[in-house]
Amino acid sequence: MLYISHIEKLIKDTLEKHELTINYEFNNDLKAPMSYNVSTNTIKFNYLEINGYQAKMNVHIKEKEEDIALILLYHEIGYYLDFKKHRHDLRILMYEEEEVQQKLIAEIEENAWKFGRKLVPERLKRSYDKVRELDQQFQNS
Repeated sequence: MLYISHIEKLIKDTLEKHELTINYEFNNDLKAPMSYNVSTNTIKFNYLEINGYQAKMNVHIKEKEEDIALILLYHEIGYYLDFKKHRHDLRILMYEEEEVQQKLIAEIEENAWKFGRKLVPERLKRSYDKVRELDQQFQNS
């Protein structure tokens, strides 16, 4: 089981390694393992959700707990990189029709996975791709 301090160190070390200026914080109300908030430039994480996600993923891929958390982190960094490159008009998510909203959400999600993958260590790329595939299956079911 990964604890808050371990996850914080993993995030801190990874952000420093890639020279990224992103805030991070623990949030036990978060309903996902990790999320990126573009408004505050913050990666939030819930260690209980991360550990639950790891248990679910370990049925399908065999990676250390730290590596699964790292894969999640790189996906969140992908959001940061996407928003840095593309200035998405997030008002669409509030004011446009459902179909337009879903199209933007799908585009942002696709970009996050692609941009995050660019930073993933070579040894984790296969697992990153598998987590992406499994995550899409879980969301569709």
